[in-house]
Amino acid sequence: MINYYKFTPLVKTLIWGTESWQISGVPGNETPCDGQKLNDLVKALKGQLVGEANYQRFGDEFPLLIKFIDAHQDLSIQVHPTDEIAHRQGKPRGKTEMWYVMDSQPTAKLYNGLKMQITPDQYKEMVANDTICDALAQYHVHEGDCFFIPAGRIHAIGAGCYLAEIQQTSDVTYRIYDYKRRDKDGYLRQLHTQEAAESINYTVLPDYRQHYTPQKNEGQLLVECPYFNTAVYDLTEPMTIDYSELDSFVILIGLKGEGLLSVDGEEVPFRAGETLLIPATAREVRAEGTIKFLETYVLS
Repeated sequence: MINYYKFTPLVKTLIWGTESWQISGVPGNETPCDGQKLNDLVKALKGQLVGEANYQRFGDEFPLLIKFIDAHQDLSIQVHPTDEIAHRQGKPRGKTEMWYVMDSQPTAKLYNGLKMQITPDQYKEMVANDTICDALAQYHVHEGDCFFIPAGRIHAIGAGCYLAEIQQTSDVTYRIYDYKRRDKDGYLRQLHTQEAAESINYTVLPDYRQHYTPQKNEGQLLVECPYFNTAVYDLTEPMTIDYSELDSFVILIGLKGEGLLSVDGEEVPFRAGETLLIPATAREVRAEGTIKFLETYVLS
């Protein structure tokens, strides 16, 4: 059994910036490793790769999509459906996701969640009269900020943001508002007002930021949900992480710095901008160097 996998990212140039799909099992957009697509590896290795319970739950499709997002312009205001709503709409699954902000521009901002109570009728009216952004909570962001975006929460990444995104394996996005922006052919970009209206959770919270206390040389839990658990490590000293009791793959996402990882004794250099998939059979990872990374896995 191979101790780790490094995939060739799929880099997408979009109207607002770039996405680098680091690890993807989305059909038609699967990341390759040594000529093998990710879902082919899942099909061949099954629970040895993803964990026995995860294989029973997700089958031959890898359950997470990992991206780096570099926004040169504002992304559209959007929402994703829950699994239940996606099934009703004829989609395979919904999308719950999270963002971890990396070294972004000083002016970087984003929207996440409603800041005022609105009804579905008011939502449609505000989209029509270009005021929907007035209903959204806006955050000026800095490196280390973290946001959880459960399915149904309105959100948008703003210009100047550079972040890591962890999400369900799904490409279902409903565009609510796009600033009257036109595509490369001069047409207004398509909106999905009705599908979005069926998907929005209108709950208002006082704060949508994930709060945690940054610590050196220990894992800090950021998000725990049915689709992924994610922690951040900011290391300046060697550390060994024990995965012997974990029935899941582990993905490590390099955020800053560089170091050397040893996966069950097999060494691999690791640095910011790289992503490593460690199979469920791995028992431990030892990390050395000055490096900051996310760790994510799925508990079924």
